[in-house]
Amino acid sequence: MVHARPVGEPEPTPAIPVAICLMGPTASGKSDLALALADVLPVEIVSVDAAQVFRGMDVGTAKPNARERAAVPHHLIDIRDPAEAYSAADFCSDALAVMRRISAAGRVPLLVGGTMFYFHALQRGLSALPAADQRVRAALESEAAGRGWPALHAELAAIDPDAAARIASNDAQRIQRALEIYLLSGLPPSQARGRGAGPTPYRYIKLALCPSDRGVLHERIERRFSGMLEAGLVDETRRLLAGRALPAAAPALRTVGYRQVIDYLTNRCDYSEMIGRGVAATRQLAKRQLTWLRRERGVVWVDSTNPRARSAIIDYFASKLNLLRPY
Repeated sequence: MVHARPVGEPEPTPAIPVAICLMGPTASGKSDLALALADVLPVEIVSVDAAQVFRGMDVGTAKPNARERAAVPHHLIDIRDPAEAYSAADFCSDALAVMRRISAAGRVPLLVGGTMFYFHALQRGLSALPAADQRVRAALESEAAGRGWPALHAELAAIDPDAAARIASNDAQRIQRALEIYLLSGLPPSQARGRGAGPTPYRYIKLALCPSDRGVLHERIERRFSGMLEAGLVDETRRLLAGRALPAAAPALRTVGYRQVIDYLTNRCDYSEMIGRGVAATRQLAKRQLTWLRRERGVVWVDSTNPRARSAIIDYFASKLNLLRPY
């Protein structure tokens, strides 16, 4: 029998699903912590990494290995060929679909990575920006070939000082996209990004993992890059370039590490200089990641060098999720 709800009784409010965001600069220990959390909490890992989506880019993205992926479900890894494009809109669509499946199974999405714009887009929604236009991009690349990307960055600064302040003067990909938005929409990128879709329907518990000592982070970055080279980063990059229609300027290969190895393979620098460039570029990446994080609201910061950090984090998330930690 169907019972009518008494007059005036409010509709029941559906529970808002929870997702954990484990953020931090590169080499801060996010992946190891995510695996530790998965040992004691009912989570599945969702990669928030703009490069781990690409197949064949394993060493240079510190992709979890087969054993780790077999132990814990990992999502949004190896879902694109490096020759294909992958945007923040693609990520939001893919991530939300995966998160809904995880939540429906009674588990919690654990979003782990260092692509801060993806976190931002997922939590706050994406602006209705114009799609990529290959003719506009080709024209900008042609102009940059003659004048250099710093000159185009100066033009961007005249159009949109706020956008230019967030983009390095040699960051070709982001300068190109910002100018493309302006040319297609007629709006400065900072204004154009203010319009569009809303956030995804989740409650986010956010934690940033980072050593309190910047010198420690720099040492980890140096060891990480050296480890990648020992694990075969040069050979991996060579394989990506060989036997496929994948130019060295492909967006996937602009990723830090690969870009410097390509310079070495194309005789723009020697091996020693490539190492220096790779470490320096990774430090700059970490600096940008930290800048994003400092602007993020509601983040709990944890010093990853604290020996009690891991157990404290596990207990923190367990309490937030109303779960008991199994002993």
